[in-house]
Amino acid sequence: MAEVQAFRGYRFDLARVGNLSDVIAPPYDVIDPALQQAFYDRSPFNTVRLILNQETPADSANNNRYSRAAQTLRDWINDGVLVQDSARCLYVYQQEFEVEGKKYTRKGFMARVRLEKFGSGRIYPHEETMSGPKADRLRLFHATNMNLSQIFGLFPDEAGEVQQSIDTAIVRALPIQATDHLGVVSRLWPITDQGVIHTVARLMSPKPVFIADGHHRYETALRYLDEKQAAGEVAGTEAPPNFVLMMLVSMHDPGLVILPTHRLVSNLGAMTAGQLREALGKHFELESIGHGPEAARQAWEWIEADGTQGLLGFGTVADGMWMTGRFRSPEMMAELAQEHSPSWQGLAVSVLQRVVLEKLLPDAGQKEPKCQYVHLLNEVNEAVAARTCDLAVLVPPATMQHVEQIAGNLEKMPPKSTYFYPKLLSGLVFHSLKAN
Repeated sequence: MAEVQAFRGYRFDLARVGNLSDVIAPPYDVIDPALQQAFYDRSPFNTVRLILNQETPADSANNNRYSRAAQTLRDWINDGVLVQDSARCLYVYQQEFEVEGKKYTRKGFMARVRLEKFGSGRIYPHEETMSGPKADRLRLFHATNMNLSQIFGLFPDEAGEVQQSIDTAIVRALPIQATDHLGVVSRLWPITDQGVIHTVARLMSPKPVFIADGHHRYETALRYLDEKQAAGEVAGTEAPPNFVLMMLVSMHDPGLVILPTHRLVSNLGAMTAGQLREALGKHFELESIGHGPEAARQAWEWIEADGTQGLLGFGTVADGMWMTGRFRSPEMMAELAQEHSPSWQGLAVSVLQRVVLEKLLPDAGQKEPKCQYVHLLNEVNEAVAARTCDLAVLVPPATMQHVEQIAGNLEKMPPKSTYFYPKLLSGLVFHSLKAN
């Protein structure tokens, strides 16, 4: 079962820090150096000083970004900048945002969730992880003994029972509010009502949880728990290291948006539409669309209208031409990815990676393709206009059904298969791994 519990979170004292908007930050892995500096400049209490402290030339084994984050955290707690809630809470979290001119509100709640090893319980990953980010986060875990950012988890709730219980609890309460650097408005309501907390925990107990974002941090939390247990530092099954901070959102929430992750492919040289057609034509049904940004938009509209994983859009930068391609050789994919299920083989990103980038383009004499990733059509058109890639590929987004089916089969989707927008903010609430 998925065991969900209320907890006594640490939160910023707004009387000390001022506007909550000035102290929140997105997850560490989407913060580049310029954005990091912008958050440093915004407030001396910005969360970036915890989740991604700046490196300095004088860094050493004893004085580094991790030790500074830990000292900053201690100072903020000692000075009353961060204060632990007196009662155990669930933290209702809503985000209001806009994508391609349409407004959404994503609803969920934050809780601490008992850790389970993948394959042994009801928590499922859907993406591969890398050793580097996990080692980085583990050092931060050890330094701070705090969950500084929440894992993003999804659960089935077609009838909306969990969200209805939460909505009832906050109907007359005013939220704490922040607006991030992208204009996303976040609202937070702490819930202390034991009846609501009990109801939510009961409703969640039989449900599986699928990790949408934060795979590296979840696996790091498992490693941290193992190390603490080996050292004899976990005092029973209710000790904080047994849990991880998680934001839980219904898979049926109307505000749950998965953006496509388009590929900007380089290292192919001045590839033209004719050359691409020659490379792909045996296995794809190709249809020319036209030239320039409007052709790209039309190709994307066709992909959206198609609504399947079968149609890709290809833009050759050398001549500015666009075409769509429908894969017509499933037996080829079955051979190239025979270790995976038919559901995995049918994903557009799987076909693109295994068939186009790893097989057909190299067979056509191309060097190993290199990819960058963007999510919006205007980002694709900007890259094509700036000629920062050789081939642009429009990819339909995977759906929640794909995540549930593939993750539930204990498979992991190809890298960059999903992008849940917007990212969750760090700095709304922290979960101590030392103090209940």
